[in-house]
Amino acid sequence: MPRGHKSKLRAREKRCQNRIETRGLDSAEAATGEEEATCSSSSVLGDAPSSFTDAGPPQASPSDPGTTSAAAGVSCERPAGKAKGRDPKSKCSSWASTSTGSSGQVILIEKASKLVEYLLYQYIMKEPIKKADMLKLVQKSCRKNFPEILRKASEHMNLLYGLQLEEVEASGNSYTLVDSQGDTSDGSLSRGWKFPIRGILMPLLGVIFLNGNRASENLIWQSLKIMGIYDGKSHFVFGEPRKLITQDLVQEEYLVYQQVANSDPPSYEFLWGPRAHAETSKMKILEFLTKLNDNDPTAFPSHYEEALKDEEERAQARAQAETRARCPSRASGCPSARSSQYPYPE
Repeated sequence: MPRGHKSKLRAREKRCQNRIETRGLDSAEAATGEEEATCSSSSVLGDAPSSFTDAGPPQASPSDPGTTSAAAGVSCERPAGKAKGRDPKSKCSSWASTSTGSSGQVILIEKASKLVEYLLYQYIMKEPIKKADMLKLVQKSCRKNFPEILRKASEHMNLLYGLQLEEVEASGNSYTLVDSQGDTSDGSLSRGWKFPIRGILMPLLGVIFLNGNRASENLIWQSLKIMGIYDGKSHFVFGEPRKLITQDLVQEEYLVYQQVANSDPPSYEFLWGPRAHAETSKMKILEFLTKLNDNDPTAFPSHYEEALKDEEERAQARAQAETRARCPSRASGCPSARSSQYPYPE
């Protein structure tokens, strides 16, 4: 092939690569400019894994779609196959030094999400969890970063599903998942939130809270897409999602599903149900979301203030309830009340 023609091909490939990278950066800049009160579903759920459906376990493939960036909620595209002129090792060779940047986060999320999907499948099918299988999923180019990727996947399994990854062998070649929801020492969840309900309920409550304590049905479904959950498509973990969120979780009083007032044609929205208010709090949900995104609750200043106010109101309600329990005949409080039947000594 003539040298000039080869140069043109290389230039064309370079332009294509630059366009892909520019799209990701432009999306990140646009996301950071959005108002906090109208958080996009992707930034709310952060790097929640795109859980597989009933198609089976994830397969190691260079053409798997990209997932969602934790920092900016950016949907990043990955070119199918190996592009000519590109070093397949370059993505992970630079990750160690740029893991706090958008490209490093995308790579971390992609690989951790693959492991989460694998772990979920093995847990449900009651099959062994092997390090060798997980190494195949992250591929050779990223194996030196495997400990960090596995740590991230383990955190997500615990946060989203209440499942703790533990080594079976001292060699670290075999693992198991155990239910960690019996430990409520951090006060983060109710003992009744068993696998897998927590995996969908916690994110849903977060989306509702961060969007003004009510979220349109459209926004909810957009949020669930990030987790690989689609309306009308049976999910490997959660089953039929519409029935789950509009009937089951509503009947259990975790969610309220109602028509938007004066909407024509009718549209619907979700709110927290009374059981959600009783068993968790805005602060706990905010802490869950920020842990998922590797930051702290102050990253959402207005919502953090709202959560603090909610904590104060809860504390006052508990104090009043304790007072009523000690002195049921005088809800205003016993010490200052004088009863003609049981007078205090002068």
